[in-house]
Amino acid sequence: MDRREFNATLAAASLLNLVAPAALAQPASPARPRVGLLIHSDMILLDLAGPLTVFSIMQADIHLIGRTEQPVMTDVRLPVAPTVTFQNAPKMFDVLFVPGGLKGTVAAMQDRETIEFLRQQGEAARLVTSVCTGSLLLGAAGLLRGYQATSHWYVRDLLAHMGAVVRRDRVVEDRNRVTGSGVTAGIDFALAIAARLAGEEAARRIQLVIEYDPRPPFDSGSPEHAGPALVGDVLKRRQDLIREAEAAAKAAGAAMNL
Repeated sequence: MDRREFNATLAAASLLNLVAPAALAQPASPARPRVGLLIHSDMILLDLAGPLTVFSIMQADIHLIGRTEQPVMTDVRLPVAPTVTFQNAPKMFDVLFVPGGLKGTVAAMQDRETIEFLRQQGEAARLVTSVCTGSLLLGAAGLLRGYQATSHWYVRDLLAHMGAVVRRDRVVEDRNRVTGSGVTAGIDFALAIAARLAGEEAARRIQLVIEYDPRPPFDSGSPEHAGPALVGDVLKRRQDLIREAEAAAKAAGAAMNL
């Protein structure tokens, strides 16, 4: 998928007329809300696609931010091309968003250029946000110190190493920090952002447009409901990456003298 094809895909989401454009006017941003979405190798595509769909319907000014101009490969082996890079991205976003994907997150936590970019952008952004393990990246950039936040259930406690106050909620809002838990929470998260920027009525309309009315076939979508056997199996399968994430979180905290 090249940049032209990806942009065409965004344009194809022209359910846009179903959301009142007037609701988007904000005192701090008289034009469309400017949304910057970091893209990184091995990110979970659904972490990006869920919020991206909501932001597109909201008629946001969307920028996909890559470290370089090269497309990044996602967890499902579909590439996503950036529209801007660290060097030419806008200097201020209404929403700065970081998706997750544990392998890619751990690698990015150890990349000074990525961390410094997030730190600088986070200081200027109106809302600093993430879904899934993306909050570990925000934490490594020092952007969650003293803030309540969440992450994917199997790494959320690691946020404490970087000065965050860990919460178990699906979406956590603390001042201008908004974090979502694992993967599918991206839609819940994005609707919360839409309500902030465009109003609750517009957010409700978007929810209806995308028919977001989840009724999963199994009650195993959280460790509290899945039971110890299933939780243990997942943790065993992911243990090596979780250990790497823990080491990266502790190193980031040490760099902040925590």
